[in-house]
Amino acid sequence: MAKYLNPFTDIGFKRIFGQEFSKPLLIDFLNNLLEGEKKIVELKFLDKEQPAVYEGDRSLIYDIYCTTEKGENIIVEMQNREQPFFKKRSIYYIAESIARQGEKGPEWRYSIKAVYLVAFLNFSLEDIGEKFRTDVALMDMQSKELFSQDMRLIYLQLPHFKKGAEECENDFERWIYVLKNMETFNRLPWAAQNQVFQRLAEIADLGALTKEERMKYDEGLRKYRDTLCVMEGAVMKGRAEGRAEGRAEGKAEGTELEKQATIQRLLAAEIDLSTIAIATGMTLQEVEEAAARLLEK
Repeated sequence: MAKYLNPFTDIGFKRIFGQEFSKPLLIDFLNNLLEGEKKIVELKFLDKEQPAVYEGDRSLIYDIYCTTEKGENIIVEMQNREQPFFKKRSIYYIAESIARQGEKGPEWRYSIKAVYLVAFLNFSLEDIGEKFRTDVALMDMQSKELFSQDMRLIYLQLPHFKKGAEECENDFERWIYVLKNMETFNRLPWAAQNQVFQRLAEIADLGALTKEERMKYDEGLRKYRDTLCVMEGAVMKGRAEGRAEGRAEGKAEGTELEKQATIQRLLAAEIDLSTIAIATGMTLQEVEEAAARLLEK
């Protein structure tokens, strides 16, 4: 039986990183992530001011929006499954946060504060390469020198972090190892030697939850697992059916049948259209049109 929260659930992630009592944990994680670049002393959560968020299944994508004592904006996002156009969405997300800083009148003079997006990806994103950490900022294409850090995107592909406990060389790698394996631990590594990990063990301990909090967590965990299983099962079955029919009617038609079968099964499972777009790699408009055709039959 699990002793610690699953950090890939909404409640688990936000309890570890998104509450006032856990703020020191987020500050420590970010300082280790940005070691050698900056030192964050204080953070302020800006839940009511965060930019427009993805409207799909909140058991799959969720985020925390905060600002440093110097006014820099940091968005920490957990994404559990790939969605279409993810890179473009993340660029839009961070650009929107910059645009919201605009003020009317000539006195403002574009005094924007930097915006950082830190994206935990619980999957492998094909178009950013097979590496754990990818840092993106504005660069001079000829000199390869940094042009500006006012827009910064950091992608952490968790499946590509392969180190064991004894191989972790610094606290950032220890953070990633613990988050990736937390639900399997009976005792949190490094808690006896490090006050931050000791505090993490206390906050993430399932036994520390109230009865109401535990009920909400269990429901969120069930929804998270069920959604992933339903989506994966529907995709696998849709592919099988599409291949079977496609052999008789041609490759192009088989691909279309595969998508239709997947959409039909996800609709039957009452999965929302935005989440179906994630599972099939289609746009939301394509899913809406396909769903309408199925309903007409």
